[in-house]
Amino acid sequence: MAILFKNFKFNIFRTLPLIMLFFISLHGSSIIDLKLFSINISYILVYFWVLRQPATMGYGFIFISGIITDVVFGLPLGVNALSLLIIAAVAAYVRVVTVNITLINDWISFIPALLIANLIYFISLSFSNISIDYLSLFTNSVFTFAFYPILWAFFSLFLKVIRF
Repeated sequence: MAILFKNFKFNIFRTLPLIMLFFISLHGSSIIDLKLFSINISYILVYFWVLRQPATMGYGFIFISGIITDVVFGLPLGVNALSLLIIAAVAAYVRVVTVNITLINDWISFIPALLIANLIYFISLSFSNISIDYLSLFTNSVFTFAFYPILWAFFSLFLKVIRF
C-alpha cells in the first residue's frame, strides 16, 4: 500500500509541469503582464522541461496547449502552437548537442529559441489582419530571456525534490 501511494505521489509530481502548462493555457495567463513589462511563462516552461525531462512534456501536449492558448486569446489557430513547437524543437536540439548542463549554456541557447519562435509568431500574425505591437513583442522577449534564470533555479530545485 505504501509503495502504491509513493508511486501515485511520484506520478503526480512528475506530471506537474504538464498540468501547469495546461493550466496556464486554459487560464489565458501564459504572459505575465505587469505595468512595465511582460513575461511569457509558457516559453520558459516548455524550453526547460523539454531540455531537462523530455518524457514529461510530449510534443502532442505542447501542440494542444498552444491550440488552447490560441482559442483563449482569439488568435488564428496554430500561431502559439507553432511557436511552442519551435521552442521545443530548439530545446531538443540543444539537449542532443550539449555535453555540460549549466545555467549559462541553457540561457544562451534560449536566445535562438526565442528569436525563431517570435519570428514564426510575427510571420504567422502578419498573414492575418491582426495588428502587431512590435515594441511589446520585443520587450516580452527581452524580459522572458531575463526571467529565465529565476525559473531555471525554481524548476531545478523542483527536479531535485522529486528525484527522492
